[in-house]
Amino acid sequence: MKKFLIAILALLPTLTLAAGKEPHLLSANIDLRDQEALVKGAQLYVNYCMGCHSMKYQRYERTFNDLGIPLDLGLKHLMPEDKKVGQLMTNAMDVEDGARWFGAAPPDLTLMSRLKGAGHKGPDYIYTYLKSFYVDESRPFGVNNTVFPEVGMPHALIELQGVPRMTTEQRMVDGEMKDVEVGIKATGGKLSAAEYDEAVRNLVTFMAYVGEPSKLEGEAIGKKVLWFLLVLLVLVFLLKKEYWRDVH
Repeated sequence: MKKFLIAILALLPTLTLAAGKEPHLLSANIDLRDQEALVKGAQLYVNYCMGCHSMKYQRYERTFNDLGIPLDLGLKHLMPEDKKVGQLMTNAMDVEDGARWFGAAPPDLTLMSRLKGAGHKGPDYIYTYLKSFYVDESRPFGVNNTVFPEVGMPHALIELQGVPRMTTEQRMVDGEMKDVEVGIKATGGKLSAAEYDEAVRNLVTFMAYVGEPSKLEGEAIGKKVLWFLLVLLVLVFLLKKEYWRDVH
């Protein structure tokens, strides 16, 4: 038993290295009550993500109703012509084709914000991931990602962000001056850096909503219940006073 414990303790550093270091996540700072952000996020998903990533547990009709999108505008701007409003938000990509093209089939995005972590961690992960692509000619699609090294997908939003390149600067490392990666800078995109950040935040907001579409409704009901209980408490207190007045 003693030898077994010693062997396990000896392996701990190796296991820690194999697990890898958790990436530093930026704060997405999303607001699910921001209807404008939700609508813009839905547009970004349809225009830039839906070709590869489906949302097979979300219906167009539910999306339009929850986001306050008029049916005629939803049909015109957010739905393929061959779809019906009651259908799920799927795409035409075959799973086997996706696996052959990308190395693995592109995942469904319906629950992605929840799968990446509870609370704010999921949206923060996706937000950071979409801001962490950089040019890497050694990769099949010419890009890599600091959050997901050796990523197998192209940078779908490169048209908006521009060409992101890893920047370096000379720093002293182990007594020697070396080029150290210090960040990513994009050039030539349709959006400025601030506009791109907002666009990514809108997309993440929409994904967080799809991951739990009843959350806003539940919060609204919860507030109503709390107000009801507060009013009931006052009425019960007044009734108690009236009752004990007769007793005395």
